[in-house]
Amino acid sequence: MADKNAAAQPAEGAGMKKELTLFNFFTIGFGAIIGTGWVMLVGNWMILGGGPIPAMIAFAIGAIFLVPIGMCFGELTAAIPISGGIIEYVDRTYGRKLGFLTGWMLLLGNAPLCPWEAIAISTLISERWAKFPGAEWLTSVKLYTIMGADVYLFPTIIALCFAVLVIFLNFKGAGAAAKLSSFLTKALLTGMVLAMVISFATGSPDNAQPIFSQVQTEVAGSTNATSLFGGIVAVLVMTPFFYAGFDTIPQQAEEASANLDWKKFGLIPAIALLASGVFYLICIYAFGTIHPWTEFVQESVPALAVLEKINIFFYVAMLIIATLGPLGPMNSFYGASSRLMLAMGRKRMLPESFSELDPNTGAPSTANKVMAILTLVGPFLGKNMLVPLTNVASLGFIFACTMAGFACWKLRKTEPDLPRPYEVNGGKAGIMCAILAGLIVIALMVLPFSPASLKPVEWAITIAWILIGVLIMAVFGNKHAAEGEASKA
Repeated sequence: MADKNAAAQPAEGAGMKKELTLFNFFTIGFGAIIGTGWVMLVGNWMILGGGPIPAMIAFAIGAIFLVPIGMCFGELTAAIPISGGIIEYVDRTYGRKLGFLTGWMLLLGNAPLCPWEAIAISTLISERWAKFPGAEWLTSVKLYTIMGADVYLFPTIIALCFAVLVIFLNFKGAGAAAKLSSFLTKALLTGMVLAMVISFATGSPDNAQPIFSQVQTEVAGSTNATSLFGGIVAVLVMTPFFYAGFDTIPQQAEEASANLDWKKFGLIPAIALLASGVFYLICIYAFGTIHPWTEFVQESVPALAVLEKINIFFYVAMLIIATLGPLGPMNSFYGASSRLMLAMGRKRMLPESFSELDPNTGAPSTANKVMAILTLVGPFLGKNMLVPLTNVASLGFIFACTMAGFACWKLRKTEPDLPRPYEVNGGKAGIMCAILAGLIVIALMVLPFSPASLKPVEWAITIAWILIGVLIMAVFGNKHAAEGEASKA
């Protein structure tokens, strides 16, 4: 078994810098999960669920639902600690074609979130910062309208500057990028504490009543659910997207410090999930009790609108945190996506140039360049691309997570002697829970009668992505096979 792991590692001297600690891995995952959705969309969650309480119940269930998947990633990564490891897990258990498909779908789940976060930054700048007296110039120059959304020059430039910062740090290596994740984690926690303080000082638990109610708003739609249970389910089906990000932790396992405790590492994805769940619950409660929630949700971006009315200092502080928030997921998904491309380059599923590392920083050079281009495109796409990118990324993410569960299950049979510093709690029953959780979420996204099923434009993006993958696999799969036959001869 050790030989298989050795074969999956890069050649001597070509490896990556070993500098990430357990806390670094936690902040990479936590930052990727949280981002800025809790500020931008907490009102939407209450509308969708029919109140803060249904939304809280749904997010609690969602976190618990995904914990077994997080534990599967923990077991697999601790046993096979390489960059883009999910490709190795599935390739080793189900073959090269399914290994490629899994990596390709996870790339769909990770890479689009870099431009997604760049769009979120430009949207906040144009819709919030531009409203300050004297800041109207931010939206004074309109570039064009795309999919019904206006794109402005100065918010685009500012968002590009944020993106360039993330790109620069990732080119410097995992250590520099991890420092940004650590800083942003502290900023996000500051935002949570600020929301709690304001809630306790000015709000009341009575503002979370009624427990369930259908509401109509002009800015964020209406409650479609007709019961408390329906409200919980409506929110539950979209929680996987807001928990996506814990999968970024295993993608950088090859950069773990030499003295890392792999047994403790195995729990980090699950801990990041649970910590994010607690964060979401506190934020939903805090914002749902500052004012009567049925009034709170009537505003555009209510989490910021309500603070603007209470105290301008609190509002500006939260707006700064919300603007910085997208850097966390952008940074984490940038690193994870480049490592996925690196792994696919090593296995010759992509051009071999993707396996190249910068000799000074140990960062993936070609993969970083591709991610840089993709990230810089983001601010030019307009805010109406947020929802399509959200849903296609969700499907790619949960498909890869489900395959990780299947790989974890099969490896227990095919490689029982593989050293496993950490094993999924509950054994095979825990692994089966992970597989079932993934299959349920996939069904909710692809079955046409589901409230969370993909829309036509989202299906078009997904199918186009798969077809591109099939073409790449056909070209490089045949090339790999030909090289294998030549080496045997």
